[in-house]
Amino acid sequence: MGKRIVFTGGSGKAGRHVVPYLVDQGHEVLNLDLVPLDHPGVTTLTTDLRDSGEVFNALSMHFDFEGLESGRGPAPVDAVVHFAAVPRILLRPDNATFQANVTSTYNVIEAAMKLGIRKVIIASSETTYGVCFAEGDKDYHSFPLTEDYDVDPMDSYGLSKVVNEKTARAFAMRFGVDIYALRIGNVISPEDYSQFPGFLADPPSRKRNAWSYIDARDLGQIVHRCIEKSGLGFQVFNAVNDTITAREPTREFLERWAPGTPILGELGTDEAPISNRKIREVLGFAEEHNWRNYVKA
Repeated sequence: MGKRIVFTGGSGKAGRHVVPYLVDQGHEVLNLDLVPLDHPGVTTLTTDLRDSGEVFNALSMHFDFEGLESGRGPAPVDAVVHFAAVPRILLRPDNATFQANVTSTYNVIEAAMKLGIRKVIIASSETTYGVCFAEGDKDYHSFPLTEDYDVDPMDSYGLSKVVNEKTARAFAMRFGVDIYALRIGNVISPEDYSQFPGFLADPPSRKRNAWSYIDARDLGQIVHRCIEKSGLGFQVFNAVNDTITAREPTREFLERWAPGTPILGELGTDEAPISNRKIREVLGFAEEHNWRNYVKA
């Protein structure tokens, strides 16, 4: 049965693929963003998530004009998916990036909790692993990168995501609800596969992403599975596809291109260095968009 979902940032690169996926699964979605999303049946409510009053109101409104017909006020919201953010460094001053991302996440989770919404999914990031936006050539601590990694970013964006995970944990404990944080890998839209031959030819160019990625459509499946899976409390999930963006077997590739990082855990033949085993085993994720299906040998 479909759920009523408030989705923040649905007009962004990831959101514009995830929201249609959720709609196709039978969910009803209200998009909170600063720019509209052009998708049938999805209303965009222009919302400044840094303003707690706007957030509280946005999470307790009709999704569209049809809601008026019930005569009973806005229907309850089943889940909130929070993807809205300044999406990387070097778009806004560092303090503005940190402030916007941390404040908006706090506001969204707090409003959801106090309105009785018991499922929240937030977008965390691969940048929490500390290499993506690091100064200089930084090595990972060890491979594979799993959810219990000692995250240590040095940039304002990655740091904001670490804080957001802690915020999520605090509210999940306080209210006894499910809040899942997705450490989203490098988001790949269908048109981005044209870049993969260049990635394969220049392995060092992908170190900052740990030679991992998430197809935006598969991210939709992950979000849907998070919505359907309840009772887990606070959880962190790596949101990446199954395989490494390289032609060589994973272990051999990493020994060659990341010699400063020990391999301490099990790695499948083509397994991505950012491990998605948890979403496969706990949520039942099964990727549908392996990069090899779109990139010629």
